[in-house]
Amino acid sequence: MKRVVIIGGGIAGLATAYSLREHQLGSPSPLPPFETVVMEKKSRVGGNIVTERIDGFVIEGGPDCFISEKPWAMELCRRIGLEDRLLPTNDEFRKTFVLSGGRLHVLPEGVILMVPTKILPLATSSLISIPGKLRMALEAFVPRKKDPGDESLGDFVRRRLGKEALDKIAEPLVAGIHAGDPETMSVKATFPRFVELEQEYGSLIRGMLRRMYNLKRSRKDRPPEKKTGPKVTMFMTLKGGLSELIDELTGRIEGFEHTVIRTDTTVAGISMKGGRYLVEIEGGAVMEADSVVLASPAHAASRLVKNLDPVLSEKLLTIPYVSTATVSLAFRKKDIRHPLDGFGFVIPRTEKRKIMAATWTSRKFDHRAPEDSVLIRCFVGGSKNADLVSLDDSSMAAMVRGELKEIMGIEAEPVLERVYRWFNSMPQYTIGHEERIRSIEERASTHPGFFLTGSAYHGIGISDSVRYGEITAKKVLHYLG
Repeated sequence: MKRVVIIGGGIAGLATAYSLREHQLGSPSPLPPFETVVMEKKSRVGGNIVTERIDGFVIEGGPDCFISEKPWAMELCRRIGLEDRLLPTNDEFRKTFVLSGGRLHVLPEGVILMVPTKILPLATSSLISIPGKLRMALEAFVPRKKDPGDESLGDFVRRRLGKEALDKIAEPLVAGIHAGDPETMSVKATFPRFVELEQEYGSLIRGMLRRMYNLKRSRKDRPPEKKTGPKVTMFMTLKGGLSELIDELTGRIEGFEHTVIRTDTTVAGISMKGGRYLVEIEGGAVMEADSVVLASPAHAASRLVKNLDPVLSEKLLTIPYVSTATVSLAFRKKDIRHPLDGFGFVIPRTEKRKIMAATWTSRKFDHRAPEDSVLIRCFVGGSKNADLVSLDDSSMAAMVRGELKEIMGIEAEPVLERVYRWFNSMPQYTIGHEERIRSIEERASTHPGFFLTGSAYHGIGISDSVRYGEITAKKVLHYLG
C-alpha cells in the first residue's frame, strides 16, 4: 500500500489530510487505497490555533477568527458539521479605534483597510489632519504605476494616498494582521486586490466604489435567497473557540481507514532511496513514503530537506519570520470605566508604544466572558518590538497592564492573565515574495511526490491555509494516480 506522510499538524497539515480522504471518497472512480500519516512534533495538533476555556472565559492564544470574504474556512466548517457553531461579530460594536497623539480616534466609517469610500466620515474624522484628508481625496488623480515590478506597501500607500494615510491607517492595521513592516512588505503578495484596482480603474477609490456598486447591483438583480445558517460578518469564529475546528478535524481524520495522526514525533530529515522517500524520525526510526507533504514553517522545512536538496533548503531560508505574543487579561466589568464601544484599537509605530494593538474580545464576540466580566487581548512583538516577546510572563503582563492604564485608564487588577508566545511563527511576504515562491516551487517540483504547503507561501490566514491544503491534497492524489 502506498503511503503519504504529512509533516506538520497545524491547520494546513490537517486540512491536507482531511481533504485527501474527502476527495478520495468523493472520487467518481475508485482510487487505490493508500495510508496517510500526519506527524507533529508537539504533544497536540493545531499549530498556532489554541483555545483555553477557564471559568467561563474563552481565550484564544493565536488567531481568534477567519475572514468570511475568503470562504474556504467557513466551507470546511460546514462540511465537517460545525455550521451551527459559527459565530459572527457583534455589529453594534463594529468600530475600530486608532491611537494617535495619545488619544483613541475612531477609524472613519467606510475606510476599507486604507481606502476611503465615504466622504462625510473621513471629512469629520479627528484622526486625519485637513492636509492629510485633502491628500487622500486627491488619490483619484494620481496616475497608475506603469512599472509592473513589485513595490513595498509603504511606497504604494504613500504614492496613492499620502504619508499620513500610511502612518495612521495602513501601517497600524497591517501590523495588527501581518505583524510586519510596510517598508519591506510586498504589496503584490499581501494586497494584490489593491494592485488590481489601480491597474484596472486607475484609482483605488474609484475602483472600490465601482466594485461595491457592481456587487450591490448583482445582489439586487438576483432572486431573493432563502437565508439559512448563521449570520455572516466579515470576521467569523466558533462559539467555543477555534480549537473546535481542530478537534472536529482531528476526530474525523482519525476516523478514516488507513489514517493516523502521530504527535510527539519529531522528524529529523528527509532523504530518498530506491524511488521512495525516507522520513527519518528522531530516535532512529525511519518511515518510507511515496509522497511527502511539508506543512511546517519554511525555516523548519529548510532543515528537513537539507540532505534531500541543499539548494531548496537555502531557498526556503529566504522567507523571513517574526515572533509575536498575545496577552489576554480579564477584568470585572464594574472596574472598567472605558465604554469599550468597538472591537478594539490599533497603534501606529509613530506612537512608540510597547503593544501593537488590543482587541476588546468580549465586545467583538459573544460567549467570550461571563456577563459580569470583560476580556481584552493585546498583541506584542512583530517587526518593531521583537525583543519584547522574550519577556517572562509576569514582566510581559505587567507591561501590558501599564499600556492599558495609559491608553484606556484601566487601573484595576485583572482577575485572569494568559500569555502565549509564538517564536518565528509569522512569515513575512517581503518585496519579491511572488518570484521567491515561484523559484521555491519550481525547485520542489523536481522531486516527484514532494509538496510544500502552509502559510509561508500563498496566504497567512486560516482560510488561505485551508485552501492550499486542499489544493495540495489534489496534487498528491494526482501524483498517486
